[in-house]
Amino acid sequence: MTDRTLTEEESALILEARRVLPAGSFGNIATDIVIREGRGGRVRDVSGNEYVDYLLGSGPMILGHAHPAVTEAVLAQLPRGTTFFANNEHGIRLAAEIVAAVPCAEQVRFASSGTEADLYAMRLARAFRKRDKILKFEGGYHGMSDYGLMSLWPARPGNFPQAQPDSAGIPRSTADEVLVCPFNDLETARQVIHTHREELAGVIVEPMQRLIPPLPGFLEGLREITAACGIVLIFDEVVTGFRLAYGGAQAYYGVTPDLCTLGKIIGGGFPLSAIAGRAEIMAHFDRAIVGEEGFLPAIGTLSGNPVAAVAGLATLEVLRGPGAYERLFGNGRAIRDGLERSLKSSGLPGIVLGEPPMFDVLFTDAPRVVDYRGTLGGDKRMSQRFNQLLRERGIFKSEGKLYVAIAHDDRDIRQTIEAFDEAAARMAGDGVG
Repeated sequence: MTDRTLTEEESALILEARRVLPAGSFGNIATDIVIREGRGGRVRDVSGNEYVDYLLGSGPMILGHAHPAVTEAVLAQLPRGTTFFANNEHGIRLAAEIVAAVPCAEQVRFASSGTEADLYAMRLARAFRKRDKILKFEGGYHGMSDYGLMSLWPARPGNFPQAQPDSAGIPRSTADEVLVCPFNDLETARQVIHTHREELAGVIVEPMQRLIPPLPGFLEGLREITAACGIVLIFDEVVTGFRLAYGGAQAYYGVTPDLCTLGKIIGGGFPLSAIAGRAEIMAHFDRAIVGEEGFLPAIGTLSGNPVAAVAGLATLEVLRGPGAYERLFGNGRAIRDGLERSLKSSGLPGIVLGEPPMFDVLFTDAPRVVDYRGTLGGDKRMSQRFNQLLRERGIFKSEGKLYVAIAHDDRDIRQTIEAFDEAAARMAGDGVG
């Protein structure tokens, strides 16, 4: 597809969105496209244009859209009720599956979003340690809470370990409760942790930060330092959970935290997230164990709702099946290799960051990127142009990531690599970069 047909219906919806939605969108992705349906590894917009989908709902649709097993499970549950604000059998079974699969998980508490899960995990660390400060890593994404939005995407990074708010409306005092280090810099983390060990409740980290893998020894070192200081180590696995391996990034990289957060895949496309970890820490959700002073309430209307739970159970059952991760990683390697070949043949400067299930190109001359500040050297103009050319060729993705699905087939992969080749050649021919 080189020309997108836009019908009057979709044009009208875009105009209506601009009238009733701030910035004309839900705040997530570009406003010039309105999706009507998804099947397998593809989506269609209201005008009928088809795209190979690497957005995948921002990651939860690892099996692809409308997977028969997930659809069947959800349709079977709907006439039995959609939410109860009480324990239900499917939520209990999903919690048991998470405990069986995830190394750090002894108990699970459900929420509805990754933001909630990360916020609760940080609060748990404070309750357990009876300390206030949290250490995070510059550029790490931990949801939309005040704490999560500290030094997430600072345009002018400050001096470590001072945190900077990246949103309007955040109290100035929040910056005093968050310390910041560069990802993959174990020595700086060690110094900050040792200096502030009596103030720190926990360290929260994406084990693969956005698309930047951990350097050898980094996660292992964090585990050693935090354990020695009695500080809670939290892995934010909302993205990596059940994606890099069935046990998540902690299984993939072989490092077990005290707590982790999960989302996206465990809900099978429905709102669901979880905090999982050591029973000793999770006990702060139980008033009978920790008493009134140590109790941490966690209430959510849709937490553990049965529709999301059955969708999650069905998704995990497919992922446990023979060859599921082999197919996922095989698809990812084929697409990633195609992207690297396109860059090389066109002569465009760039490196591909990430692991096979999720990655993207950063247009830069740098030989490697190991932290957030390294990503600031990427050419945003080139990225925008590349993504625009891909969209014109029927490839749907976010501005900075491709999520890969088991559902992507040979036709999807061929079209994607052809789009990479054409887009890179076009940019080289136009002298972009």
